[in-house]
Amino acid sequence: MLGAPAQAGDREQAQATVDTRAAAEQPKIIAWRRDIHEHPELGNQETRTAALIAKHLKSLGLEVRTGVAKTGIVAVLKGGKPGPVVALRADMDALPVTEQVDLPFASKVKTQYNGQEVGVMHACGHDTHVAMLMGVAEVLAGMKDQLPGTVKFIFQPAEEGLPKGEVGGAEQMLKEGAFADPKPDAVFGVHVISTLHTGDVGYRPGPFMASADEFVVTVHGKQSHGALPWTGVDPIVTASQIVLGLQTIESRQMEVIKEPSILSVGSIHGGNRNNIIPDTVTLNGTIRTFDEGMRADIDKRLRRTVAGIAESAGATADVDIIKGYPVTYNNPDLTAKICAHPATRGRRGACEADRQGDPVGGFLLLRAGRPRRLSVRRHHPAGNRPVQGRQQPFAQVLCG
Repeated sequence: MLGAPAQAGDREQAQATVDTRAAAEQPKIIAWRRDIHEHPELGNQETRTAALIAKHLKSLGLEVRTGVAKTGIVAVLKGGKPGPVVALRADMDALPVTEQVDLPFASKVKTQYNGQEVGVMHACGHDTHVAMLMGVAEVLAGMKDQLPGTVKFIFQPAEEGLPKGEVGGAEQMLKEGAFADPKPDAVFGVHVISTLHTGDVGYRPGPFMASADEFVVTVHGKQSHGALPWTGVDPIVTASQIVLGLQTIESRQMEVIKEPSILSVGSIHGGNRNNIIPDTVTLNGTIRTFDEGMRADIDKRLRRTVAGIAESAGATADVDIIKGYPVTYNNPDLTAKICAHPATRGRRGACEADRQGDPVGGFLLLRAGRPRRLSVRRHHPAGNRPVQGRQQPFAQVLCG
């Protein structure tokens, strides 16, 4: 509930109403989740998902604004009593992953991504997040006269990243006024995760999710025949040395006992034939850290390392660092209040979660458990696959 009713009896009655209405919403939430899972859409392409959300929110009588950051939605529910403005957020986009399970609602969607045909799948649980928040909207809309304050529902596109050359996501939503009129006093969100039991809630005050920056290094050499390498400058060897050199930034240059950080190279591309040394090689990787000062320091060290190794080999290199989400910081006081609430504590109790190396797109507070026996790994093509013979989709986190 928004705010706290003045009397304990009012508080208990309100919670009982929420529980009753939430239980009644379970079949709808499961149906929404399966429908969204079967029809996933990549970032900035969530038109079907957005239409489903908008239609539902309008049917509840909410003030609905569509087309925020292309496909995002902001809706407002005004309570019948004075109080704070609280925003609740869910992400909408899927991933370029081909689903590998045989379920009635498995995704069969395919699309073009980076010049290749790929499958599309909700491999990170955003289908669940959307369905949950649609359910929350219906529960609260049905008891708006009891609400002390205002609720903003924010459905964010492109959390997983943007198509090349496009803008969007949380940052663009903020630029387009997602937090305006009215401005939230606090923002809360939740992310399902398989490492917690059903009903449990993981939390951490302060820094919780790492910042996420992408880097692209293009090494320029001189093409030559593979049998005559001395006639050129080998960008493959130089790129290999750069990969190894970058690993020393974390292991030898950063004070990782103070704050953890990660620098990983995820792809290397160069050359077309076995006997031709190419002109260029491209490296692509990610930087994660919980400290903004360390984030800037790694940026400088990466550029310096790349330039030094390239120069020593007679090559040149371009470095492009694409800034992603900043560190997700949970307000300690709000975290403590939420986690002290009986409804948050779950059937096994709340637990302080490990800090996570992945970002969650601008707004986050808590993580909720999925069913304990399901192997539900984020970004995995078999994410819906039951284990130990249980034929139970992971959306059962909603009604476990």
